[in-house]
Amino acid sequence: MTPPVDPDGTTPDASRTEAGGYRNEGIRTLQAMFERGDPDEHLPLGKVLQGLEQSAFGVFLFIAILPAFIPIPGIGGAVSSPLVFLIGSQLLFGMSRPWLPGFIARRGPKRSTVHRFLSKISRPLQRLDRMLKPRLAVLTVPLPARMLTGVLLLLVGLLLSLPIPFTNYLFGFQLLLFALALIERDGALMLFNWLAAIAAGLFFGLGSGQLISESIALFERLTS
Repeated sequence: MTPPVDPDGTTPDASRTEAGGYRNEGIRTLQAMFERGDPDEHLPLGKVLQGLEQSAFGVFLFIAILPAFIPIPGIGGAVSSPLVFLIGSQLLFGMSRPWLPGFIARRGPKRSTVHRFLSKISRPLQRLDRMLKPRLAVLTVPLPARMLTGVLLLLVGLLLSLPIPFTNYLFGFQLLLFALALIERDGALMLFNWLAAIAAGLFFGLGSGQLISESIALFERLTS
């Protein structure tokens, strides 16, 4: 795992890379990014992602899903889903780093908001910190794997946008696991995410018929 970042935003061993040129920017780096500094500081997404390498998509997804855990119906779908669509589509089209429109790059959460969320999930994160590691690169690095991840993120993002009762936390947690798999480059977790996303699509989407109707409506809006 990566040690916490220094106050200047770099890791103590930032120059050290693992085999294949991968610089591990893991869960500890994610925690350290938001623990230090003014709690009321606004963190523009463009600035947060600027210094990241392989984990940029994962950190972007982690921040994007925060509204999904707000216990107010409709907030998760209205705020998080468009950002998940943006991330999924960029992975689908083979982009290696996120591209942010200016109006999104200038926006972002307060440091205290992210820190509170990390505090709430600190115990499972500590366990995952010991379990997750870069492995099964064939499931995270090659273009076909990233494209499949993008497709399934679009699927889960669409499910999050549907008015299915009591599912915000469920789909938010599923997207959190996607974010952690991207951050840690953990192919085993990514494989689990793929299977879980397909199962969710079959159960919630096709089973209720909402996924098909919403997909058709979305396609019509994009092509009109």
